[in-house]
Amino acid sequence: MSKDSCPVEKFKTMIGGQALIEGIMMRGPEKQAIVVRNPKEGIIEKVEPLKKKTGFYTWPLVRGVVNFGGSMISGVKSLMWSAEKSGMDEEDGPEEEPSKLDQWLEKKLGNEKFMSVVVSFSVILGLGFSVLLFFLLPMLIGNLFQRLTNCGVVVQHLIEGLFRIVIFLAYMIGVSRLKDMKRVFSYHGAEHKTIRCYEAKLPLTVENVRGMTRMHPRCGTSFLFVVMALSIFLFTILSAVLNALIPSLAVLRDQSRILYNLLMMGIKLVVMLPLVVSVSYEINRFVGRHDNAFTRVLTAPGMWFQNFTTNEPDDSMIEVAIRALELVIPEQEGADKW
Repeated sequence: MSKDSCPVEKFKTMIGGQALIEGIMMRGPEKQAIVVRNPKEGIIEKVEPLKKKTGFYTWPLVRGVVNFGGSMISGVKSLMWSAEKSGMDEEDGPEEEPSKLDQWLEKKLGNEKFMSVVVSFSVILGLGFSVLLFFLLPMLIGNLFQRLTNCGVVVQHLIEGLFRIVIFLAYMIGVSRLKDMKRVFSYHGAEHKTIRCYEAKLPLTVENVRGMTRMHPRCGTSFLFVVMALSIFLFTILSAVLNALIPSLAVLRDQSRILYNLLMMGIKLVVMLPLVVSVSYEINRFVGRHDNAFTRVLTAPGMWFQNFTTNEPDDSMIEVAIRALELVIPEQEGADKW
């Protein structure tokens, strides 16, 4: 089988994964597995059952936000576990003594609660950085453009959205060039190749997986790209509608641009962003269930973007990906069908 071939897809699985530090996390309909390669101990595994979501949490336009939030928390936990088990810290020298603050928090909260605090802080810090880089900075650029050109609200938000995508692309491409991240992105490629092999219903061997393409239409980073692109249209339309329906917004914009920008940013983050995430999730589900000219056009930008977020893996990475996938395949055949 030639390299980067794409055999006929026999079915579409809901199993998805995430590249970690020297490992991969796979998430199936019933279980989540983390598999990490440690240079001294070999392959280390961790499997956890998943609680099935029911009722309100499965409603369209609700499940997107719920799953996105859950994925962020699960992703941070998996990343921290892989960093601990991969032995990467040991290569840099002896383990550092925990700070007095860490020791005090662990003593007061207990190890489990302490880890929960660390994960929560990491998620909040990550969200804060994302808001600053992908929302506040483009907003400042859009406002500067409006002042220089005296353009209307619609044009201002279009410029803001375009800069958001440019910043996102520049950030991801820049990260992909970092030495340590190249291995993570190679594990990302191994994850995609393994899922491709599984969806083609071929035996999960290193040889079969090696020949698969590392591009996948249901990739998580492609989902983020859709979020960024969709935010241009929804933010522009909704901002224009709000300014048209609420005349006092235009007055506030003329009298106090700072207050106006803070108000609009709050509306975008609290109201519009969850809507964008929800709609993007439903688009991703639709694309995942259909394969035609229309869906291929929708996934084309995200597939192109994976040239930067995935690298070709070596055989040891493929072995990790295969093992992680095998651990989450449900016993009942077809239970993981998308």
